[in-house]
Amino acid sequence: MPNDSSGDRPALPWFFNLYNQAQGLKRELTTGINTRIFVGDNVMLSVVRIEPNSEGTLHSHPEEQWGVVLEGECIRLQDGKEVPANAGDFWLTRGGVEHSVRTGDQACVVLDIFSPPREEYKNTGAGYGAKD
Repeated sequence: MPNDSSGDRPALPWFFNLYNQAQGLKRELTTGINTRIFVGDNVMLSVVRIEPNSEGTLHSHPEEQWGVVLEGECIRLQDGKEVPANAGDFWLTRGGVEHSVRTGDQACVVLDIFSPPREEYKNTGAGYGAKD
């Protein structure tokens, strides 16, 4: 994992580092899946760490979601299909579509991008949102 180099520069409310674990709103989605959330006016970023041998809950929400695998590998579950995904792969999930993710022996880091921002994720907490 690259180093968090954010200690080299002044703290700015609009500048972040992907590897700085102190940044972002923390949320435990389920056992083994944790995220740090960054909220904008129209878009929300969620840096999700999925531990080895973890599985998310099949869920949906009205917001559009893009996901990008930054590190590791996972299985993306969507539209009744299971698709292996590796670093560099990304996907689109339209609002209302059920989806989830799981890992095997390797951890995975996914960058999720939501539009509009999810109301449930604007605060620290646990779970996937109101429908948990």
